[in-house]
This record gives sequence, C-alpha cells and structure tokens, in this order.
Amino acid sequence: MPITTTHTEKPPLSAGMGAISALSVVLIWAAWLISTRHSVGTSLSALDLSLLRYGIPAILLSPYWLRVGLWPKDTPKWALVLMVLGSGAPFFQLVGFGMKATPASAAGVLLPGVMPLAVALIGIVILGERPDRMRRFGMVAIAAGAALLLIDNLSSGQLSWVSYTILPAGATLWAIYTHAFRKSGLTAFEGGGLICAWSTLINLALIPFLGTHLASAPVSEIGLQVITQGLLSGLLATVLYGSAVRILGGTQAAAYTAVTPVAAAIGGAVLLGEPLGALAIIATLVTGAGVLLSTGLLSGRAAR
Repeated sequence: MPITTTHTEKPPLSAGMGAISALSVVLIWAAWLISTRHSVGTSLSALDLSLLRYGIPAILLSPYWLRVGLWPKDTPKWALVLMVLGSGAPFFQLVGFGMKATPASAAGVLLPGVMPLAVALIGIVILGERPDRMRRFGMVAIAAGAALLLIDNLSSGQLSWVSYTILPAGATLWAIYTHAFRKSGLTAFEGGGLICAWSTLINLALIPFLGTHLASAPVSEIGLQVITQGLLSGLLATVLYGSAVRILGGTQAAAYTAVTPVAAAIGGAVLLGEPLGALAIIATLVTGAGVLLSTGLLSGRAAR
C-alpha cells in the first residue's frame, strides 16, 4: 500500500530558508564538480579527496555524532546504512571514478541533473507521493534541460559508457540517501556528522590497500581541496542539504539542485575553458523554468 503523502502549507519564512539552503548547495556542488574535475591529473587520488571531504567535517561535527553515538538506538539501522552508502565514501568513490572521464558540464547533467528525477521517481513509485500537475511539468522540463545539455556535450565526443552509467548510478545513490535521511529522524548536523564519521572509518580502512598521497602532495593542491571538498562540500553542503530536506521535503529540496548543471557548465567554461554554446544557454532557461515549477511556487499546495 502506498504511503499517503500529507500536504501542508509551510510558513513563508521557513520555506524561504529551505530555498536559500537548497540554492546554496547548488553553488557549492558546482564548485565541487569543477574542483573534482580539476583534480584529475594531479597527485591526489580519489581516496585522498575522500579523506579530506569526510575527515574534516567528521572532526568539526564530532560533538553531534558523539552525542547520538555511531549507531544511534532511535534511528532505523537501514536508514543509516543507506545514508552512508548513498552520500558517504562509497558514493564518493563511485563518482570519483566517473568524473575522471567526464567534463564538468556533462558531469553536472549526469549527476546532480539526474538526481532530482531519481528522487521524484523513488517518491512516486516506492513512497506513493503524488506531485501535482505543475510539479510534473517541472520534472519534464528539468529532464528536457538535462537532455539538451547532454546533446551539447555529445558533439564533443568526450563521453564514454563510464559517464553514461557511473554518474547516473551515483545520482540514484544520492536520491536513496535523500529519502533515507527523511526517515532517519536525525537533524542535519547529526546526519551529516554520522555520514562523515562512518565514511572516514571506511577511508582509513582502505589506506593499506590503496595508499595515500596527502603527505607528498603540494600544499597548494591540498589547500584547494580542503576548502572545496572538506569545508564547502563535505561540511556546509551536507548540513544545508539536510536542512533543506527537513524544511521542504526530499522531492522539493532535490528539485532546486537541478540548477547545478547550469552552474557547473558556466563554471567549467569560465574556469576550465570548456565550451559553452547556444544549446547550453537554451538548456539553462529550460532547466530554470523546470526548477521554478518543481519547487511548488506556482502550485496551490506544497508537497512533502
């Protein structure tokens, strides 16, 4: 039997804070995509980046996860496992492999661009959510914008099967995390701290097998990744996304992140010299319209 979705109006201030949190995540994720793509070819491996991304926030958020414990008794264990799998070290290793063969602009389409659709489909098929017509139109527009950006990247001939399979798989993992976090009963700080703590333990266990280059890498490389991976993506984006999910609901919070491909494409063009053509600009407008519809701002009711 599908789970009945309760529709309630959220206070304007609360909804506004949720929107600000979600849009802040967009900017951070775009910077993370560009930074991760930039790291390809440097001395830092995917494990090195993962150690920074989860280790730094694990330390900073330690008061929260130490308070509830690594295995909180009031949190469904399946939810915690899916949270770590969907946004922790396993997710990062998978995405890191896919990013090696994918330009930042295309990665923005195939990872955060696919994620809102995956969140919506899980909500509809498994959780019994019923988005209204405006939101459905928004999802279609987001898919169309992603398709246009993907077509724009196809002309370059730089994409392989790795890009088409690995990154959408990563997007699906993040969608699973989104719904699992809603069911966990944890706060954004507690959830983020637990994900980072467990991911750090996984990463430390992998060092004897994969090795690390953090001790020998240039300080400039490490400094850049400390900021983008550890502080921005690992800490700030995780907490902000968790807050957006708590305030707006999983499907609506994820809809905002569809702007990430646009930001990643622009950032890739400006910072990495990747091409940005007319088709990408059209896709930007289509995606923006889809996000506007999907957030429920033009709907008569708000879905959680």
